Amino acid sequence: MTTAQATAEVFWTAFRSLSKKNKKEFLYKLLNNREFREDLIDTAIIEQRRRELSRSLDEYLAERKKTRK
Repeated sequence: MTTAQATAEVFWTAFRSLSKKNKKEFLYKLLNNREFREDLIDTAIIEQRRRELSRSLDEYLAERKKTRK
């Protein structure tokens, strides 16, 4: 386990031990930070789309050009 993983585990364990009210307050503080919220959304999208097939930029641009006509 890396240092970063161990640190994350400590924070995760601490978060899970909070009361529901304190969890909500903590999440509110995190999500109220615009930069963190954007990073979280980006990370969620990446995780959600990780298994999608990739395609080249040229393929994407060709498809986009066809659909715009």
